[in-house]
Amino acid sequence: MTHHGEGLFRLTQNKELVEGLRSDYRGAGVDERDLAMLHYAEKITLQHCDCTESDVEELRRIGFDDDEILDIVQVAAYYNFVNRMACGLGVELEPYWDE
Repeated sequence: MTHHGEGLFRLTQNKELVEGLRSDYRGAGVDERDLAMLHYAEKITLQHCDCTESDVEELRRIGFDDDEILDIVQVAAYYNFVNRMACGLGVELEPYWDE
């Protein structure tokens, strides 16, 4: 959220949204569709072996089409990969992020 929170703020100009997502997305006041997307991205991140077709069906029920579901999975998987690479190599945030 450090890097991407800044970008989200520039895009939305909504500090409360960014702070809500930063602290706990469940209380950030997003709509049902975005909340479902965030739940699924969290599941892909923390419990990927537990993801099933029923998770995909739930996203479809809420209104996501298959292309959007694929986007969710690809973005979550990509950022999981990049974060694990950075952590595995001991990459730290640039010092200016602490300011």
